Amino acid sequence: MKSQLSWKVGGQQGEGIESTGEIFATAMNRKGYFLYGYRHFSSRIKGGHTNNKIRVSTTPVHAISDDLDILIAFDQETIELNHHEMREDSIIIADSKAKPTKPEGCKAQLIDLPFTSTAKELGTALMKNMVAIGATSALMNLDTTTFEELITNMFSKKGEKVVDMNIEALNEGYRLMKEHLSSIQGDFELEAINEDPHLYMIGNDAIGLGAISAGSKFMAAYPITPASEIMEYMIANLPKVGGTVVQTEDEIAAATMAIGSNYAGVRGFTASAGPGLSLMMESIGLSGMTETPFVVINTQRGGPSTGLPTKQEQSDLMQMIYGTHGDIPKIVVAPTDAEDAFYLTVEAFNLAEEYQCPVIILSDLQLSLGKQTVKSLDYNKIQIKRGELLQSDIEREEDDKGYFRRYALTGNGISPRPIPGVKGGIHHITGVEHNEEGKPSEAASNRQAQMEKRMRKTENLVIEKPIESNEKYDEADLLYIGFISTKGAINEGAERLESQGIKVNTIQIRQLHPFPKDTIQHAIDKASKVIVAEHNYQGQLSNILKMNTKVEEKLVNQTKYDGTPFLPHEIEDKGLEIVKEIKELV
Repeated sequence: MKSQLSWKVGGQQGEGIESTGEIFATAMNRKGYFLYGYRHFSSRIKGGHTNNKIRVSTTPVHAISDDLDILIAFDQETIELNHHEMREDSIIIADSKAKPTKPEGCKAQLIDLPFTSTAKELGTALMKNMVAIGATSALMNLDTTTFEELITNMFSKKGEKVVDMNIEALNEGYRLMKEHLSSIQGDFELEAINEDPHLYMIGNDAIGLGAISAGSKFMAAYPITPASEIMEYMIANLPKVGGTVVQTEDEIAAATMAIGSNYAGVRGFTASAGPGLSLMMESIGLSGMTETPFVVINTQRGGPSTGLPTKQEQSDLMQMIYGTHGDIPKIVVAPTDAEDAFYLTVEAFNLAEEYQCPVIILSDLQLSLGKQTVKSLDYNKIQIKRGELLQSDIEREEDDKGYFRRYALTGNGISPRPIPGVKGGIHHITGVEHNEEGKPSEAASNRQAQMEKRMRKTENLVIEKPIESNEKYDEADLLYIGFISTKGAINEGAERLESQGIKVNTIQIRQLHPFPKDTIQHAIDKASKVIVAEHNYQGQLSNILKMNTKVEEKLVNQTKYDGTPFLPHEIEDKGLEIVKEIKELV
């Protein structure tokens, strides 16, 4: 029996590949296993290769696996593109309709089963995914009861006949696979696990749930991959708590509507990806200049221009920190996994109101759309902090007819913020430079005073947990640094290096701007070499480190920009290479 197993289903986009993976993963989650999934899909509505790779384990996992145990192939292209991940004791179960063959160099076993023809005989070719799930169940020696329950839930609205047909397809796939088990080499049975079902969600859903838990009642957005699921989640759930979602005509409208919501005292936000964020830059500047809270989520994808809309990348970092024209206070944070995405989203709404500035939550496609096991969320950790928000009448002298000093030059730079309608709180608001009352002013002394007032709000900001660290060693051979979805591969690669006697510390940066210099410098000082793993060509995170810390002589870049996530063995291999170089120098 295995403690973990990797399973993948592939075929043409639009023929049920995603639903096949979803059925398999949901059933394994209900059986109590821990999962991590990643979808490869094309930038089109229908056609083009797509696959869904799911890692199932008896212990928590946070990265996709290096190799592959089981491949369900609905066409020959799936075998051609994915067999390199497989070993001699791996297995390909392919649809006979594709006339499958093993490519040159393919090590895996190949079994062809009549997925499509069996489904047709039972009623419709659409049920071929159920035949494939049944075959998987037989190979893994899984009780099909959980799958049957899922089928019943999925198709009950379509009538008992449809439910019965799909269950029959499942059982027929199970029977077909059983006939081949005696000829198959390898172990595909998972160890039993005594766990209750876990939460299982994509990062975008965790962000949406975090926004609702933070008290957001408004979202404005324009659809874009890979951010659209956040809007879809909010459309389904925000009205349940009295909130509203508006699909706008473009990203500029989405940003300005969200800013208007916050100006009115309602926590509002938007979500997009790189191209959308490019359009929002002027609006982000408006938020900074008017000191209006604004939360925006950037689910990074491959660029530039339209780039790789459905592939992994982390190339928006510099843009998010420095993209706006002029100097404004801005906060950029980055969750490390789906669970962290929930809590950090709540914190982002608090930060936006406490510091009265734009807060950017930086995600990436792997985190946004990758589905993973999440621990039960602790809602008792949630605190709503609204900063200097004034919602009740302001006491003023009866003969005081002046405007409210909305932009008062306070010591910490944060001024009282009345919402519209608060008696005594009338003030002017504009995107041009202004005085304490909000009235336009180009006076040099006022410009300097207001600029310094805005910028000192965040100059010393360090959130409660700016990094997620595992620093076991005071004198480490390596320090691995990453952000967002690189966490799983880095941590797993580090564990493998440690098993070979190499001392490895790791940190994932959660606060990217303002940069927590001292915290990260402390970790750098304890290592001989610092490896930064990131998904972009230029090494943007490495450059941010060089700008803010003394790391130059220790720094090693590990960049990946082919649209695919880091694998644990890539982290391990790079670490071994650097340690070898260190020893040769000594």
